[in-house]
Amino acid sequence: MQRELQLGIQWLAFPLHPETPPEGRTLQDLFAGRAIDISRMLSHLKQVAQDLQLPFGDRQMTYNSRRAQELGKWAEQKGRGDAFHNAVFRAYFVKGDNIYDMDTLAAIANSVGLDGDDTRAVLDLQAFKEAVDRDWLQAAKTGITAVPSFVFKGQILVGAQPYTALKNFILQQPSNP
Repeated sequence: MQRELQLGIQWLAFPLHPETPPEGRTLQDLFAGRAIDISRMLSHLKQVAQDLQLPFGDRQMTYNSRRAQELGKWAEQKGRGDAFHNAVFRAYFVKGDNIYDMDTLAAIANSVGLDGDDTRAVLDLQAFKEAVDRDWLQAAKTGITAVPSFVFKGQILVGAQPYTALKNFILQQPSNP
């Protein structure tokens, strides 16, 4: 669709559970005190992923994504943004990897052609902290409250969507913002 409709894609970091500690949290802990049936929720997410032909594993943990977001900004600057974001998605949602862990992130970066040592330096220096902070502010201003969210000409579409729904969302927007 990106080529077909000649779209540019801009990734926007979103603060999804930024209070999550480096070692992560179980989903049971994350949703404690809320009336959420976690196994039902995961089953639903797995079905949506299957319907959309997306991979999805049996994760039981959530991890802090801040470091992955900072590396994502770096990867974008290096022309490897889409590949990096897709690799992080697979690591987190398919394999259940801790995407806050430095070794995990270095391996992901290496897998898309980025240098692991540079990865560690980028994270140690927090070289893209301000870029992620700006994204978090922009997400709040835009009204983004969940991931994924798709923004086009000021309109928001929330949730993983089939190809036709995304295409219709784009094509139905007015020509002038």
